[in-house]
Amino acid sequence: MSTLYDRIGTCYSATRRTDPRIAALIRGALGDARSLINVGAGTGAYEPTDREVLAVEPSETMIGQRPLGSAPALQARAEDLPLPDRSYDAALAVNTLHHWTDLRAGLRELRRVARKRIVIFMRDPPSGRPFWLTEDYLPSLDPSRKYSAVIEAIREELPSVKALPFELPRDCADGLFVAYWGRPEMYLDGEVRRNISNFALAEEGDVAEGLARLRADLASGAWDRKYGELRRRESLDLGHRVLVAELG
Repeated sequence: MSTLYDRIGTCYSATRRTDPRIAALIRGALGDARSLINVGAGTGAYEPTDREVLAVEPSETMIGQRPLGSAPALQARAEDLPLPDRSYDAALAVNTLHHWTDLRAGLRELRRVARKRIVIFMRDPPSGRPFWLTEDYLPSLDPSRKYSAVIEAIREELPSVKALPFELPRDCADGLFVAYWGRPEMYLDGEVRRNISNFALAEEGDVAEGLARLRADLASGAWDRKYGELRRRESLDLGHRVLVAELG
């Protein structure tokens, strides 16, 4: 993960900004936790400012983009947290688990370090509406199989976990992979794609061919004839969930 984001994360904050609705969802899920460790913290987009926070991030490039005044950051991996048992009220992980080298080891580390709860924000594609970009243009970028394995591991390692659905707003400020579901032209922007790991990990030829077909369908109106109603929707359930595991 550190190698990937050292390569693709040089302008990450340009398109991966905090979305206030996601931030509010995460704050609510954290509940009464007054201290938390944010694992795979990146630039700290979803770290609450009214609590004690320690960020853990393996990529030096991402740590270097954290804004002035952010919570202190520790360069370390989720699978080996250099922290005492039960040292924070909560452990937070936002859009990061699919990058971990040893998912189950990382989940056990979250459980070891947290006293009250673990909060995870991620996408579970099968639980939401199919995404037109991977359905029609870039099937090789569909993460459904990998993410389903992540969800299965979470449920096995954290049996108390509960899932709360979240509809992604059409004007989402955080340029997630599916964030532009109602703004298809944005996928033709190289800077947008550069900050999305699905594109960074894909075969260049597959991406170029799919984007060429998308560009042609936007120019001809074919995309709008099939999906134009998405431009008028306020939000859409594409499988994003906040997962909360209460610890005994």
